[in-house]
Amino acid sequence: MKRLHTITLIVLLIAACAPISTTSAPTAADSPVTNATEEPPVSREPMPTDANLSRGNVYIEEMGLIIRESYPPQIALSLSGNLPTPCHQLRSEIDPPDAQNKINVDAYTVVDPNMMCAQVLKPFEENIELGTFPSGHYSVWVNGELAGEFDS
Repeated sequence: MKRLHTITLIVLLIAACAPISTTSAPTAADSPVTNATEEPPVSREPMPTDANLSRGNVYIEEMGLIIRESYPPQIALSLSGNLPTPCHQLRSEIDPPDAQNKINVDAYTVVDPNMMCAQVLKPFEENIELGTFPSGHYSVWVNGELAGEFDS
């Protein structure tokens, strides 16, 4: 009898630790209907539809370079900070290196001026691929601030 209680207890403990498989009714996230509070899709490159949007500032708190160990090295720009509101979308325009191997990146936001939006900052972290470059020493500038330097 005592052995039966022990086996029952072990079976109950194993069953309690097993994952629960449930099927539930569709949620709002499963619905194809969009909601104004949902995050807009991330698109860092300018888009043709941006002409209908207002341009705004991005508040960058940290920036740096990611140099991947490959040949040739692949370079990415890491940015973190805040967007003015949850409705703003991050954009960046990357200029090719100039004669001094200076790469300028213009980071900004776009927003639909007719959209109602909570007036709170929205934190963001993004890695922007810069690509590969011929041999040389390069500097990357974001909105006039030095983000970092690298050798290719």
